[in-house]
Order: sequence, then structure tokens, then C-alpha cells
Amino acid sequence: MLLAAEDEIGRPAGPGVAGLLLAAGEGSRLGRPKALISVGGRTLVERGIDLLRDGGCDPVIVVTGAVAVSLPGVVVVHNPDWPTGMGSSLRTGLATLPADSDAVVVALVDQPLIGAETVSRLISAFRDNPVLIAAGYGGERRNPVLIPRRYWADVAAKAEADLGARGFLQAHSELITIVECGDIGRPDDVDTEEDLKRITDLIERDGDGQNPG
Repeated sequence: MLLAAEDEIGRPAGPGVAGLLLAAGEGSRLGRPKALISVGGRTLVERGIDLLRDGGCDPVIVVTGAVAVSLPGVVVVHNPDWPTGMGSSLRTGLATLPADSDAVVVALVDQPLIGAETVSRLISAFRDNPVLIAAGYGGERRNPVLIPRRYWADVAAKAEADLGARGFLQAHSELITIVECGDIGRPDDVDTEEDLKRITDLIERDGDGQNPG
């Protein structure tokens, strides 16, 4: 586990960066909600929480929908409009963020090959230069994304259907700094049973699964 710099009481030092895990979907192609799928002995929602918390986010907020999730040490918020798509979950999560957070790292529950070191890199880059930051893999922008507070309202306004933050990011690509993370993780999605088997095999082969090889 890669630890972020901490002050004497254990909170990450520097600007406050919250974590937001979108975990509301029903997993229509899998036939069951992704949040509770077990991969390598842990559920996807547990892995997503560890991704954000161990990467240096505080607090961590989990947006649920299709299935209830109760886990210690996180803020769980239910999105009653989850069937309308990821956009409503993002809006729900952004509205829940604490007033003292300077930024938020947004992650998806179905990408278990991304590890905490990726989140730590984004936060470190933000502390050096507080701009909009996304993880890149081979130069291609993917998740997670770190969004400074000044953009939250605009991101929420463009978060429609299943676009999530993509509407805002595509409209303002010139604002984004990409931090390369392809050497420490992969943004593979768990969308089908074939994806689940392949990713489970990788995690069992490589331990926690963030070996990009």
C-alpha cells in the first residue's frame, strides 16, 4: 500500500481531497449488481473504497442504487434515480461532498485493476498544480479523474444519462492534465462474465492485480 503524506493525527497533509465511488448500477450485462461481485476475495465496492482511501482521499463517499451497501468508515448515499444512469449518481455524490474539500477523485466500482497508487499520483499532481487531472494509460485519458471544487457545479450540470463526467471533460479537454498511470494499473471494466473471469485470473496471478503486464 502506498501511503500519502500525513500530519500528526493521520489525515492526509495538504489540500483536502475527497473520494467518490460510483457504485449504483445493476450490472445489466452481468445479471447482478457489480458492487457486490467478489474478485480475489473482496467485493468490487470494497476494492473501490480501498482504492480511494489508501490513495489518500478523506472522506470516501459511496453512491449506491441497485443494491444496498453498508461498510464502516465511509459515507454511503443512496441515489433513488440510479436507473437513469451514471449521471444522476455523479450529481448525487457531488451534492454530498463536504464543504472543506478542495477536490474530489471520482472512481468507478467496476475497474479493480486500478490501485491506490494511481489515486496517490493524481493527488500529488494536484498538490503541485491544482487543476483538473485524469489518469492516463498509454496517453489515453481514463479513470479516475480528480476534479477541483471550482468545476463541481459545471460537471453536475453536464452529468446526464450514462455520460457521468464525460460531458464536461469532452467539452473542456484543454483544461485536463493527464498523469500517466499505465505502469501501475489498467482501466479494464467488469462488464461481462468474460471480463470478470479474465480480470479475476489477472488478480489471482498478480496478487492485487495492478501489474499492467
